[in-house]
Amino acid sequence: MLTRQIGIDLGTTNTVVFVPGKGFAINEPTIVALSLPENKVLAVGKEAKEMIGRTPGDIAAYRPLKDGVIADYYITRAMLKYFINQAVGSFNLVKPDVVISVPAGITPTERRAVINAAIEAGAKNAYVVREPLLAALGAGIPINSSSGNMTVNIGGGTSEVAVISLGSIVCWSSLRIAGNKFDQAIIDFIKKKYSLAIGEQTAEAAKIAAGSAIPIKNTRLEFEIRGRDLVSGLPKDVVVNSNEIAEALNPLLLEIASSVQNVFNETPPELVADIMEKGIIISGGGADLRNIDQFLTRILGVEAYIAEDAILCVAKGSGMILNHLETYKKTLLNKSA
Repeated sequence: MLTRQIGIDLGTTNTVVFVPGKGFAINEPTIVALSLPENKVLAVGKEAKEMIGRTPGDIAAYRPLKDGVIADYYITRAMLKYFINQAVGSFNLVKPDVVISVPAGITPTERRAVINAAIEAGAKNAYVVREPLLAALGAGIPINSSSGNMTVNIGGGTSEVAVISLGSIVCWSSLRIAGNKFDQAIIDFIKKKYSLAIGEQTAEAAKIAAGSAIPIKNTRLEFEIRGRDLVSGLPKDVVVNSNEIAEALNPLLLEIASSVQNVFNETPPELVADIMEKGIIISGGGADLRNIDQFLTRILGVEAYIAEDAILCVAKGSGMILNHLETYKKTLLNKSA
């Protein structure tokens, strides 16, 4: 009998689902819209994201994960059920084995919550693997070699720095500063500089269209922001440029660089030498921020490179584990009881 397998990059902002033989089946926002009187799930993913900031009082759009871990068990379970059904079909009689990414700093209680939610959502077996290992696998790093490799995975809720050698994490840091905090920093900056109130989706659109980690000297990118004037209360348009967004994000990016530096301080010298030679690999959605590699290279003095298909690295890594599930069961995976 055919056993289905699914890899899930369960991110704070986006969830990517990988199915062996099919590739990336789903890449949708980690958002669920609920009807409050009945506590009923109305929409999941893209459809739910469109409701953020636009819903009436009896409908609420939730992000069930906070900083990479489950904040609302019921909603996470409903969302996982939706994604699993989308990947294998709601009438499929064979329950799938599921590999799910979790933050490096996850607690045993949080780990059990992820496993239980996946089992209750329709998985036969649920395995969890720490994100830095999956990101390294997805970026093409030979994690089982004795040489040291460093990954910086910047997601929606957390930025995780890890040094990997001999198939395990030697030292790591998990910082709760990432894409969502970037959006909030842009909201705060626009509010302070232009007295303009904007929403999450507008801030994210500005970050994508004109965001940069360092100021751009010649051809600055611009983006027109629409919001509510806090003085008059009326709608207002403002044009922001990439240098303003770089200014807004700079304190957060410096904290990420400081987190990388702290990991270097704890890393054995031989592995530091390996990383100096190979460079730092950046993955996750945050790697799409323009010039993030140049920013880290300047601050740390070590070459930084953006992984190919950076936002898909963790999901790619889960696919690689699924292809060799029996091998990895003894080493990387934590199986449900």
